[in-house]
Amino acid sequence: MKTYPLLISSPDGDLFRGNAQMLIVRGTEGDLAILAGHVPFVTGIVRGKCTVVTEDETRKSGVIEEGILTVDTDQVTVLTSGIEWE
Repeated sequence: MKTYPLLISSPDGDLFRGNAQMLIVRGTEGDLAILAGHVPFVTGIVRGKCTVVTEDETRKSGVIEEGILTVDTDQVTVLTSGIEWE
């Protein structure tokens, strides 16, 4: 499966930086799954479960605080106040 650069960052520093196959978060309008090649957009995210499927198909999950999700043609960025990984 194709991958893309993913950055999840907080005021305290980077919480995840690497290539991902998929990101699953809850946006203000409902659940979102971001795959490589997704159309660019920006949306708010709300507190809830966050799952990252990494390049080697490892699943990393946790509870993320509210923030902003930006999907660009060459990178996905999440700015949040924090995440508690499982």
